[in-house]
Amino acid sequence: MNKVVFLDTGPLGLLSHPRLNQEAAAWMMDLTDRGAQVVVPEIADYEVRRELLRAKKFAGIQRLDQWKKDAFYVPLTTAAMLKAAELWALARMQGQPTADRHALDGDVILAAQALTFDANGRRVIVATDNVSHLSRFVSAEPWQTIS
Repeated sequence: MNKVVFLDTGPLGLLSHPRLNQEAAAWMMDLTDRGAQVVVPEIADYEVRRELLRAKKFAGIQRLDQWKKDAFYVPLTTAAMLKAAELWALARMQGQPTADRHALDGDVILAAQALTFDANGRRVIVATDNVSHLSRFVSAEPWQTIS
């Protein structure tokens, strides 16, 4: 495997939508065919799942559960949460917060999950719709451009 691709909520949401986004599905198949390891981080699962539950989109929840089985699921760890706290504080000290100071801030948690993941020397990249927030902490690109 040449790279590890962490899914942010944008592409994960497209993949788990009850009406599957064909562009996102084709992109995912291409990634895996090329040997990339696709990762569903727990924070992204949480953010997508809570909205599917609120909207009562049960087919989407089933699809999300299937992606968790097909990809590599990375649960939150103490190391990731400690790193997230560091990133959160650093962003605020630099005057560049990624969320309201009262928000949990999923972006720094996702970045921390990617940074603490043992990739065995492979490149770790976050596939996202939100490059500006995430790229301050970790390699991040628009999901459509990652091949």
